Amino acid sequence: MASISDWLSREKSEQPEQRPSFGQGQGIGSTRATGVSGGARPDGDGGLPTGGLDLWQLKNSIQSRLLGQLNLGQEPVPTPEVRLAIERLFNQIIDEERILLGRTDRARLFEIVVADILGYGPIEPLLNDDTITEIMVNGPHQVYIERNGLLEETNVRFVDSEHVRRIIDRIIAPLGRRCDEASPMVDARLPDGSRVNAIIPPLSLNGPVLTIRKFARTALTVQDLIGFGTMNLQLADFLGACVRGRLNVVVSGGTGSGKTTLLNVLSGYIPENERIVTIEDAAELQLKQRHVIRLEKRPPNIEGHGEVTIRQLVINALRMRPDRIIVGESRGAEALDMLQAMNTGHDGSLTTVHANGPRDALSRIETMAMMAGSDLPLRAIREQVASALDLVIHMDRLVDGSRRITKVCEVQGMESDTVVLQDLFEFRQTGMDGSKILGRHVGLGIRPKFMWKLDRRGTSVPASLFASGQFL
Repeated sequence: MASISDWLSREKSEQPEQRPSFGQGQGIGSTRATGVSGGARPDGDGGLPTGGLDLWQLKNSIQSRLLGQLNLGQEPVPTPEVRLAIERLFNQIIDEERILLGRTDRARLFEIVVADILGYGPIEPLLNDDTITEIMVNGPHQVYIERNGLLEETNVRFVDSEHVRRIIDRIIAPLGRRCDEASPMVDARLPDGSRVNAIIPPLSLNGPVLTIRKFARTALTVQDLIGFGTMNLQLADFLGACVRGRLNVVVSGGTGSGKTTLLNVLSGYIPENERIVTIEDAAELQLKQRHVIRLEKRPPNIEGHGEVTIRQLVINALRMRPDRIIVGESRGAEALDMLQAMNTGHDGSLTTVHANGPRDALSRIETMAMMAGSDLPLRAIREQVASALDLVIHMDRLVDGSRRITKVCEVQGMESDTVVLQDLFEFRQTGMDGSKILGRHVGLGIRPKFMWKLDRRGTSVPASLFASGQFL
């Protein structure tokens, strides 16, 4: 079997072997294939050319022959050299078999073959489409996407369940993770930071299910969120002052509401001269500061050993002289250690939590802290929450698909056995423009008690910002 370098060196000197037929005795001859089908195509992109010929079989046959003649290894690395070798041999095979394809269809067939060999198969065009924010593969024959906050079904199809499994393995192999019958669930990330989750049979009855939450090629900025209507300039200035003033902030919201995106944007307000430690399930934060230490949890190996949890990473981070600790998402016993860190001099920490509202976010943090098994009474945990947290920012994905900050609340302390939560700003809907929600953020007339912290750090904001009914 020839290596890539062997192929490139001899390709110019050797005449291509003339084969009268394609495959084993079943020639294609001068068959002409025209047109485009939707076999692997979302919205007109990435499809296979069709005609009086089974071009799925053609694609698979060409791919098998390519792999047979080029020694690409188990998981070939997509370098320019590899792509060039594949392209030359692909063109040679097409010419040998006298397969008549238009220039567009030929290029499209090549891209599909290359995507299957080097990339992510049928979903490669979806990953390259910047308007798509989420890809959901529900088994081999059903693929959905999210665009502009709304779900759409595509024409993309995989050959079979094994095809989906190969793409899953290709995603997780570089991370040293696995997804098999012994461990049928996995969280991972793409090289660009996009979040990946996969679950396979026997847990999934639909076949292999793959969910990819894509990240923008360039990290979103405050100006982008203002343009989207997530917040406005005055609210952005206030939140920036809170981050620079080292308040402890929780971003709450439902799945896909934009919590991580907002956390990423808020982290941009952290000064360059501070040491930041980020802790995540699958690394996806895109901080721009230079002094950033990124930690990622590790699942157990095939023997069930070697697991490193978020809680262990939080404890270890306290020994790393952090100025800021950012936990991508608190979802378990690490919440107690996070609260204790906030209460022991590590102020200015940021995290996210799944919740239906600010009050529910505090309840979830209490519940997660109790999962640590420390047998602390509920009142003691609530005192920790009231003392540690300063601000809760709640995100919602509205019915039109837009993502908005709907509430900003101050944690004011304890009153009897209850944590006092005071709304500072909220989003008020003012109408509809077709299917689009119209509204403004408004102040509720409450000046937060933490203003003295901002004043002390020179990041104060004008009192007029909090005027009752004041549209921002």
